[in-house]
Amino acid sequence: MDYFIQQLINGLTLGSIYGLVAIGYTMVYGIIGMINFAHGDIFMLGGFAALIVFLILTSLFAGIPVAILLLVMLLVGMLVTGLWNWTIERVAYRPLRGSFRLAPLITAIGMSIALSNFIQVTQGPRNKPIPQLVSDTYHIGEITISLKQLLIVAITAVLLFVFWYIVNKTPLGRAQRATEQDRKMAALLGVDVDRTISVTFIMGAALAAVAGGMYLMYYGVASFNDGFIPGVKAFTAAVLGGIGSLPGAVLGGLLIGLIESLWSAYFSIEYKDVATFAILAIVLIFKPTGILGRPEVEKV
Repeated sequence: MDYFIQQLINGLTLGSIYGLVAIGYTMVYGIIGMINFAHGDIFMLGGFAALIVFLILTSLFAGIPVAILLLVMLLVGMLVTGLWNWTIERVAYRPLRGSFRLAPLITAIGMSIALSNFIQVTQGPRNKPIPQLVSDTYHIGEITISLKQLLIVAITAVLLFVFWYIVNKTPLGRAQRATEQDRKMAALLGVDVDRTISVTFIMGAALAAVAGGMYLMYYGVASFNDGFIPGVKAFTAAVLGGIGSLPGAVLGGLLIGLIESLWSAYFSIEYKDVATFAILAIVLIFKPTGILGRPEVEKV
């Protein structure tokens, strides 16, 4: 039982990271009906931004407290990825918003490849390790819980509440929901649709940057290809939970993390991804909209 609980804790930690990235997928899809396949590489960019900040601050200020170091790493990562995602939306996605649906999809894949190769050229193809930033652990019987696991779960819970509040209780959230329902009518009623979509891309990028920073803190290494597999799994989480639903994105991320952790613990680790996508297929057969998704109503 202790081993099972330990794997649950590990799965919740990994799932929290997937959930944060999945929120970005589901927000963009909910508003403009587009899958931003460059979002996984934005997550990777957030990790590299945190890594560069870590190297600069530790070289300039040897005794800087870890809490301040982590805070600055996450804030700079959010700023860099937000600016990058805003640029991608303005340059690559906005001109194609009224075109046939395949064009933005192809462009998103192209932006993903371009961003991945840009990081590979500028930062090199090798893995970039960092020292362990948070090493405290707590023992409950045979169960070990690290402080960084508690931080990841707590940050995910706080950010989910903050973004739920923004979407449901603020003027920006009302503009986002109006844009999601009918962009033309929202524009007629005074909503700045272009600004709302740009802000949504920035919000999604900020969450991906936090996830990238926590991924770096948890595993202690960054690589230029970190965006692909976690990005695909986060997209899977968004679909599993019900794309378009913020709680569904986090729920899907937690489920993906738990499936991976438990499968790796009790079965062959080589097939953990097969198990993840097989369970996704089974769920979608019986509930095509995902666990918390709502059926799409066609406007006539």
